[in-house]
Formats: sequence, structure tokens, C-alpha cells
Amino acid sequence: MSATFSSLKYANYRIWFAAALVANVGTWMQRVAQDWIVLTDLSDESGVAVGITTALQFVPFLLLSPWAGVLADRLPRRRLLMATQGGMGLLALGLGALVLSGRAELWHVYVFALLLGVVSALDSPARQTFVADLVPVEKLPNAIGLNSASFNGARLIGPGVAGLLIAAVGAGWVFMINGVTFAATIAALALMNVRQLRSRPATPRAKGQILEGVRYVRGRTDIVVIMVVMFVVSVFGLNFQLTSALMARVEFDRGASEYGILGSVLAIGSLTGALLAARRDRPRVRLVIGSAFAFAVSTAVLGLMPTYSTFVVACIPVGLASLTMMTAANSALQVSTDPVMRGRVMALYVMVFQGATPIGAPVVGWIGEAWGPRWSILVGSIATFVVAIAATVWAIRRWRLRVRYRVLQRPHLQIEYLDRDCAVERPAAALAA
Repeated sequence: MSATFSSLKYANYRIWFAAALVANVGTWMQRVAQDWIVLTDLSDESGVAVGITTALQFVPFLLLSPWAGVLADRLPRRRLLMATQGGMGLLALGLGALVLSGRAELWHVYVFALLLGVVSALDSPARQTFVADLVPVEKLPNAIGLNSASFNGARLIGPGVAGLLIAAVGAGWVFMINGVTFAATIAALALMNVRQLRSRPATPRAKGQILEGVRYVRGRTDIVVIMVVMFVVSVFGLNFQLTSALMARVEFDRGASEYGILGSVLAIGSLTGALLAARRDRPRVRLVIGSAFAFAVSTAVLGLMPTYSTFVVACIPVGLASLTMMTAANSALQVSTDPVMRGRVMALYVMVFQGATPIGAPVVGWIGEAWGPRWSILVGSIATFVVAIAATVWAIRRWRLRVRYRVLQRPHLQIEYLDRDCAVERPAAALAA
């Protein structure tokens, strides 16, 4: 089997991969439908209203992620995922029924977005780390890359299908379809061979487990760098749902189908980045920072595109850079973290990554209304470039690195520790040259 798809030789992972693909298609469909009805039906094309909806969906990540991480380390992840996936399915069906009844108001969507955020916050650390139960540790980067490929493969299909369905039968049926797709993941979890799941050290109930996770992260400067970079990028740059809706509707005066196309085209680059990530054995901090630079450049180009057609084409490199950055961060954290702490570390990562959205989405939405949709994209480009520069300078000084780029030699980028004692701050696998 190709190195890119090597994790698929494990039966439990194959089942999970296939089911997740189905559920991810539904998730992307719901994201498009939710933002579209808020923007066009329930508000006067308000970017702030879309931003508030997005923020409410991610506020629970700020509040609940540390406890969700403890649950992911303490409870059987498979059973926990059955409960959370079922909860998200019921919420999608409830919102769909409300929209189809013709009684939906903006505050209803706000409430459902908040409830979905609560369940998603409990689901995310368990889902992020469950892959470690399905494959050996040496295959973890490959499995994480394929998970991203599944997510972004669904992103190719979901937004476009959602746009067509919204135009044909309305957003309510999109929510209903998404609710049904969660049955696929619940069935997959039930069908797995429990005896083939990878055992992990048990985390007994004890006081101070959240603080223990925080202290672990504070003692790992490589993890801190990743989290800081991803926090800033998430706040200002990873608001594609909002910025794409504003550009499609306000800047280019297009409809739901054209908005859905933007998400699908963005996923072309993301899927490419995910498949490339699946081939990497050693995720590194330098890849996170390097791809942040690429993201800053590509989003600057995107924000300056003069027509809808050129904007569509410019979405591809943005998708490639953003997915490379996110997958590198996820893999570097999971591979280098003590298995006993993995759930709590990933929960803190989810908190700073997805929990940043409630901070950024309303701000970016306001910028889009006050300064124009293009600035809602360009502000993310500027912020990402600044944090990438700061992370590079900090890493070189703190870890005493010598960085050289050689055109005629491989690897082209060479990183050397001037002081070997600095290397003990974080595992070599996270930043090895």
C-alpha cells in the first residue's frame, strides 16, 4: 500500500475513515446553510450576525475544553464519541425541523449554535486523540494526515452540494441531511473490533488534573510556540465561512451556489495539503511556522483579487497553506506528547485554536462591514505574518539556533543547535533539522 494511505491497512481505522467522510460532508453542508440563512434570511446581510453565530458555536471551547480533555484521558473514547456524535445529530435534526416549519428566527439559530458548540467541545479532544487508539504510534502522523484529507475531501463536496440544495429545496433539508449522517459515525464506532484498539495508560480520577496539563504545556516551549501561532491565525485568519460569505454576497453580488463553490475550491488546496502531510514521518515546529508565512502571503493575494473568477482560483493556495499548517501543528503535538497527557494537551490546543473563533469572528465581521469584505481577509494576512516573524525570532534566540538555506543541497533548510543544552526543552522530533 502507498505510504500516503498506509494507515488504511488497519481495519478499525478504515471503518472510522469511511464513516468520518460521510459525517464530514454533512458537517460542511450545515456550516454553509447556517451562515447563509443568517446572512440572507434572518439578518440584513449582516457580517456581525454571522460572526456572532460562529462565535457562539465556539465559545464553549474556551470554557469546556480543559474538562473535556480530562474526560478524553479518563473515559473510554469510543463510548464518549458515541454520545457526542449522537448529540450533534439530534441538534442538526432539531434545527432542520425548526427551519422547515417556517418559524426560525435569528435567536433560534444562536441557541442551536451555542448548544452545538457545547457538544462539540466535549467531542473534540476525544475525536482528536481517538486516532491514537486505531493505529500504532509510528503511523500517527499518517493517520492524522488522512483524517485531514477526509475532512477536506468532504469540504470539496459539502459546500457545493449545500449551495445547490439551498437553491433547490431550502436550508432546512440541509440540516436534516446532516443530522442523518451522524448515524454513520455511531454505526462505525459500534462495528469496531474493540480487542484491536490500542491500549493506553489509564488516568485515574484525581484532583488537579487540569492544572497538571497546564504545567506540562508550560514546560514544553515547542508546544507553547505552536499554540501561540495557531491562536493568532485562528483569531484573524481562519474565518473562511464568514469572509467567503461576505465576499460572495457583498463584494461580488453572488448567490448561494457561488458561495458553496468557494468552499469546495478552497478544499482542493486543503486536500492536496492533507495528502502531502500524510507522507511526512516527522512533524516539526518549523513546518508550522513556514506554512504560516505561506498562509500570510496567499491570503494577501486572495484579498486583492479583483473578480469572482480570480478569487476562486486564489482560494487553492490558501487551502494548501492553511491545511499544511493545521496538520503539522496537530501531528507535532500528538506525536511528541506523553500518551497519559495527550487528551489534556489536545484539549488545551483545541481551546486556543477553536476557542479563538469567538474572539475573532465578531471582530472580523465588524471589519468586513466597516472597511469592506476585502479587509476581513487582509487583516488575517497581516496578523499571521507578524506572529510568524515573532515566532521565528523567538525560537532562534531561545533555542540558540543557526538557520541556513542552501539552494544546491538537501535538505535546503538546515537548522543547527549552537547550544545543545537548549535542546532539552522539547523533543528533537518536534523541531529536528
